[in-house]
Amino acid sequence: MRSHGASSMQKWLGIGLIGASGLIHLIEGPEYLQEVRYIGLLFVASVVGALLAAAGIALGERWGWVLGILVAGGSIVAYLLSRSIGLPGFRENTWEAFAEPLGLLSLLVEGLFLVVAARTLAVRPGSRQPMAV
Repeated sequence: MRSHGASSMQKWLGIGLIGASGLIHLIEGPEYLQEVRYIGLLFVASVVGALLAAAGIALGERWGWVLGILVAGGSIVAYLLSRSIGLPGFRENTWEAFAEPLGLLSLLVEGLFLVVAARTLAVRPGSRQPMAV
């Protein structure tokens, strides 16, 4: 189902933000593949998911935005869990890990993507007006 609610600016902003998230995970992935394999594989899945989401958004498909929400939201949750209660077999050693530049950049672009996606999906297809709730 095509989502015609996205303006051109929203579309390109969404593609850029989810693409940046994928790029960050691509850069960081090899380190995590060596450290804790399943986390590295999650990074790979995030890269693939971000690419597919960007393609879906570019094609005007609603599923692209939904997939992007799953990728960005899942990345934020995993980041916060790994730095607080930890993940199975992995926990960042200190709270200083919150200040890691690429990690913070990732949180920023993923958070911004979620805002853009929510605004885009809240618009009635074929209209620029928000859907009534």
